[in-house]
Amino acid sequence: MSVTTGGALPGGEYDVTVVGAGVVGSAIARELARLPLRTALVDASDDVGDGTSKANTAILHTGFDAVPGSLEARLVREGQRLLSAYAADSGIPVEPLGALLVAWDEEQRAALPGLADKAVRNGYRAARIVPAEEVRAREPELGPGALGALDVPGESVICPWTTTLAYATQAVRGGVELHLNCRVESVTSGDPYTLSTGRGPLRTRHLVNAAGLYADEIDRLLGHADLTVTPRRGQLIVFDELARSLVRHILLPVPGALGKGVLVSPTVYGNVMLGPTAEDLDDKTDTGSTAEGLALLREKGRRIVPALLEEEVTAVYAGLRAAAGREDYAIRAHPAQRYVTAGGIRSTGLTASMAIAAHVVELLADGGLPVAGARELEPVRMPNLGEAFPRPYRDAEMIAADPEYGRIVCHCERVTRREIRDALAATVPPGSLDGLRRRTRAGGGRCQGFHCGAAVRALFEEARR
Repeated sequence: MSVTTGGALPGGEYDVTVVGAGVVGSAIARELARLPLRTALVDASDDVGDGTSKANTAILHTGFDAVPGSLEARLVREGQRLLSAYAADSGIPVEPLGALLVAWDEEQRAALPGLADKAVRNGYRAARIVPAEEVRAREPELGPGALGALDVPGESVICPWTTTLAYATQAVRGGVELHLNCRVESVTSGDPYTLSTGRGPLRTRHLVNAAGLYADEIDRLLGHADLTVTPRRGQLIVFDELARSLVRHILLPVPGALGKGVLVSPTVYGNVMLGPTAEDLDDKTDTGSTAEGLALLREKGRRIVPALLEEEVTAVYAGLRAAAGREDYAIRAHPAQRYVTAGGIRSTGLTASMAIAAHVVELLADGGLPVAGARELEPVRMPNLGEAFPRPYRDAEMIAADPEYGRIVCHCERVTRREIRDALAATVPPGSLDGLRRRTRAGGGRCQGFHCGAAVRALFEEARR
């Protein structure tokens, strides 16, 4: 097993290297781990899933509203099936809440039959239009004025942090070498390629670009200029767990030109989320929240679930999505170069990740990558972060086996000392306190680490010594 975070990279030549350790890149690395190859997964950050993958709406989509016939539609449909099964096997929390696509005016209500028809064309036949009375009965706290909805019972919420980590963990245990703090600065073509990184040269025969917001920049290093990634900021408000009883479904708007719009959704962690905004920016690092963005969200939220605005806010954050100016993924193979780009992967990329991975490996094979001898990987079982499933602090058997599972450090999120130590000793350990929070929820509750911060930091620093 190999995870490196500093120093010179190992020598030798890789068969294939994946640039970008988000949910898509980690899924690709996991798929490649099934093959008898030397594979590297590299990322500029100090952790996996530290870009777009850590800050999204965390929905496991059915793909009902994708563009029929598109690559995205096919991969989301396949990915939803694959990830649902993988999550069940791996302990990734998923809650099948179903979604209501709520119409608030006549124009939106008139759009519902077209959306229902689009769902059928995408192979999803369970969607149905429901009248205002049924919407009200199923969501009693919904604001006044809803005229009806499209019911999509197959939509679920999932933990995006655990998904990426599960892929990366299985990849590393399967032999993939994960190199973090390893920004790709230039690429010299040849057989093999030579990648200049912040940690020295890396040689590889095949190359996969899963660099998210920076996929267009990697593309240009390979001589391609047909992909432009615009960072689209999505600000979100997370409400306290006491708000959870106000919302029973994922409440979606009728989509507009910039995406699915502002939604209200429960999370697997027991909170309620409001967002995102959709702001096209120039700066690929601008994840700051703005007064204007938060005011817009509160205005939208007040119409959808008025009582939600009276609840305590636990956190505010923003993520950047990779908008490529098209209604489909920009997954492109360059067989003569032994190079594949997986770009323009929007918010559905979490759902589609395993199907994207299988598709990319097929494209690599077209470029000469040997794909014979695939094997099954050893399964992984991830620590549960979801409120709908048993957590250690309530598990008498776990506490009896190790009393540290009964010693709570983060009281807001009920995270125990042993969970923190488990995360710090894991196959892919966190590189920061933020990474530890994504693995345990420690410091992510209503006090945002005010009470437990010192104790959590002490455990983190102890593990790094």
